[in-house]
Amino acid sequence: MIEGLSGPFANAGEAVFRNLTWAVERVNARGGVRLPTGARLLELRRFDSKGQVDEAVGQQRAAADQRIPFVLQGNSSAVASALVDALEKHNAREPGNRALFLNYSAVDPSLTNDRCSPWHFRFDAHADMRLAALTDVLRDDRSVQRIYLIGQDYSFGQHVLRMARAMIAAKRPDIEVVGEDLHPIGRVKDFMPYAAKIRASGAQAVVTGNWGNDLTLLVKAVRESGSVARLYTFYGNALGAPAALGDAGVGAVLAVAEWHPNVGGPASEAFYEAFRRRFPDPKDDYVHVRMQVMVEMLVAAIERAGSTEAWAVASALEGATFDARVLGGLHQATMRAADHQLLQPLVVSVMDRAGRAGVQHDVEGSGFGFRTVRRFDAADMAQPHSCRMVRPNL
Repeated sequence: MIEGLSGPFANAGEAVFRNLTWAVERVNARGGVRLPTGARLLELRRFDSKGQVDEAVGQQRAAADQRIPFVLQGNSSAVASALVDALEKHNAREPGNRALFLNYSAVDPSLTNDRCSPWHFRFDAHADMRLAALTDVLRDDRSVQRIYLIGQDYSFGQHVLRMARAMIAAKRPDIEVVGEDLHPIGRVKDFMPYAAKIRASGAQAVVTGNWGNDLTLLVKAVRESGSVARLYTFYGNALGAPAALGDAGVGAVLAVAEWHPNVGGPASEAFYEAFRRRFPDPKDDYVHVRMQVMVEMLVAAIERAGSTEAWAVASALEGATFDARVLGGLHQATMRAADHQLLQPLVVSVMDRAGRAGVQHDVEGSGFGFRTVRRFDAADMAQPHSCRMVRPNL
């Protein structure tokens, strides 16, 4: 795992590490990965990128020196893009020591479109998929007439604002975009000036792709400014955001993900309860199905390939369907072969008090959880792609 484990987004990196640790432990508890030479245990190694592109590329070289065949990363599309480039060059230069890049949350659509790579697989819904779900819900909220767009000033944040404008214009041409801001990623300590602009604009809703502390500090500032705008977010259901909002977030903060703890059903309940047994501290309450799916699909691909060789595993991953039985029947997903984008359902949820109907579980001990607003099937969220995959000559 190459991730920011220090610096402004260290909390997000450590949260991912817990998810991946649990996934690896689950595989090893049943005996590990079955290979022709016998079962082998998985080992998860940490490499700290400090959230910086150059550091991440340097850590990729360190992982290659240790002949690690699978690189996992996700927090930052800028880092992901650099890792794709680095692995393309490394794999061409050292065909006997190639590696795959498994991406769990870098959602810039270009990574599976014009910049798609045979060595990269994305296990999260990309930004356009997430936006499609959020703006479908926004379309049906007739109380919203004015909206504000804000995001982090890098490729992902810029794309979210651009596509949010386009989707809102197509679905609700009566909505006026009354403001738009891009801010430096990971460097703003006081979001109150942005929150004051949001309040002064009269916006009734805010759309943001912010993540990590940039999201937590933003929602806290919006709350403290007195703005009553609803927040349509990618990640507003974790990492301190619900606690920062408190009662002001009830009915006002929406998030989109492949799953959340209150989706309901025996499989979901068993999955979440098992995670909380492993990580009982409320501050560690950050779990995503997609990270478990990623590790399980990797293991299944290694077993089908009978090898950990990168291209053999990549070939086994292309077109693969997730075996939901390993999570007790939870989740459906297929890895689209054409662009290496995982297709899976999405759920839009809204913040509410724990204990209310549909909110059995809170988030991070905050007393607030999320209730499902609408579920979208994988087929409904599958976006067209422009990938022209150039596979290696073997």
